[in-house]
Amino acid sequence: MCRLLAYLGPSLLLESLLYNYEHSLITQSYQPQEMISGTVNADGFGVGWYHTLKDTEPFTYRSTLPIWNDINLPSLSRYIESGCMVSYVRSATSGQALDFSNCQPFQYGRLLFIHNGKINKFRQTLYRPIRSQLRDEIYQWVNGTTDSEHIFALLLNELQNNPGKSLEQAMHLTLLKLKELVKRHETYTLANLVVSDGNRLVACRFSTKPPFPSLYWLQNDANFPNSLIIVSEPMFKGNWESFPENSILSVVEDGDITIEPI
Repeated sequence: MCRLLAYLGPSLLLESLLYNYEHSLITQSYQPQEMISGTVNADGFGVGWYHTLKDTEPFTYRSTLPIWNDINLPSLSRYIESGCMVSYVRSATSGQALDFSNCQPFQYGRLLFIHNGKINKFRQTLYRPIRSQLRDEIYQWVNGTTDSEHIFALLLNELQNNPGKSLEQAMHLTLLKLKELVKRHETYTLANLVVSDGNRLVACRFSTKPPFPSLYWLQNDANFPNSLIIVSEPMFKGNWESFPENSILSVVEDGDITIEPI
């Protein structure tokens, strides 16, 4: 089960998020401590970030290599600087292809999306039902085969069907739809999600059956003042807060946090 990371705050180098702490995302890729399935995250990785120019689309760098085997990332991470970044390392669900199109983060316009979790027996249960819900534009956009990308497609569908809804509201509607679908098709889902438009992070810790995948947040730490970090596992000792189960957290650039139950 994948590990994820998201950051919103003053601009900093990607290197400080990926490498500079004892239990960094790099370490979590080969030595995770709180995964409830799988042992390592060696099936690819990705990072996404926003430029300081607010009207530009985000950038992504993705690979099917284990993150520790990518010889370009250390140099790139000393160059990439941003105030809003997401990253993940992948442990592919059995039966899902190790393919570039299945690497996160997924991007649609200004939005970046990452997911840790699974829809149990996705291909046999919700693959067609989810696709049948999608508007044609979103249906055509889906390029891979993962449950993660299809959950994002459901979110994009909600945004297009309800143009007045916020990211938080669209995520809530998406999770209710997902809950309805898994119940109808007698399966279950684990869904830690993060979506960003460059100005905010919206994240959830959601499951239709225990155990819940781990998810933490940390705000205004001495290492990262005036910022918020969301992680699957704490990167260092600090006052990390565990997400409440079945909740949505959102944070904007001024640091205001809202946590709502699903």
